[in-house]
Amino acid sequence: MTILQLKYVIAIDEECSMRKAADRLYVSQPGLSSAVRDLENEIGIQIFERVHNGVVTTPAGSSFIAYARHAVEQFEKVEEKYLNSRTEKPTFSVSMQHYTVAVNAFIDTVKEYDLEEYQYFIRETQTSEVIEDVKTMRSEVGVIALSDFNKNTFKKVFVDASLEFHELFTRDTYVYMRKDHPLAGSDEISLEDLKDYPCMVFDQGDNNSFYYREEALATYDYKKVISTNERATSIELMLGLNGYAVGAAMLGDSLNESELTAIKLKEDETLTFGYITRKGSELSEMGQAFVEKLEKHKED
Repeated sequence: MTILQLKYVIAIDEECSMRKAADRLYVSQPGLSSAVRDLENEIGIQIFERVHNGVVTTPAGSSFIAYARHAVEQFEKVEEKYLNSRTEKPTFSVSMQHYTVAVNAFIDTVKEYDLEEYQYFIRETQTSEVIEDVKTMRSEVGVIALSDFNKNTFKKVFVDASLEFHELFTRDTYVYMRKDHPLAGSDEISLEDLKDYPCMVFDQGDNNSFYYREEALATYDYKKVISTNERATSIELMLGLNGYAVGAAMLGDSLNESELTAIKLKEDETLTFGYITRKGSELSEMGQAFVEKLEKHKED
């Protein structure tokens, strides 16, 4: 198995066509097909199924290509650092769940390292991808929140992935809603009070189980649920539909968050915020600065 073969299957998966992938890669179509057959024979799975108008990736192939992407990304990082060192730009990458405190810490870190050239990455993504990114060193730090319900489960996940969880702080559970929501004047709100309003939750993709939910009270049987994968969309839906979300009362100043309020939830469950790193790894200077910014923002 070679890096070149991995690049081949990634291109075919993206183009859904051997011919288009061959044109993109500047190789012959027979040569590309032969390389893929050799790879399939070596690993013992069928990566692509040929159809009349191209190819489709098999379920087993999709799983293999996900690993291939990470391998190619890591290879390209090594290549950039050691083979193209004269043109190397400072890099730093963070993956996180959907929390403003982590975004603000990233902004402050970038401002502190105001260099002429750099290449920084911030991935606001699903819980499983935050873990996978740090595990595969796609990101140096991952910011994550654990609920009372899933904390013990994730401890095992972190051990299996050779990751360490560093606790920052815990927060009680609140409800986000628009400031002129019919229930916005309450001192406390119960989930029963909210039963006639839609609850916004973040879609966790293939790992959309209770254990991977970012929100507290993940096992509660909500009457109305809208799943989104983007924070701005979730906020717009709350404003437009009198919806709500369960969180830790850490509202930022961006987007339309100034139009929201946070009210204490009667149901008692805490969220524990922290960051994950590779076990035994030492953070870079920027990584250490980012963690310091997280500590600073935790009281905001």
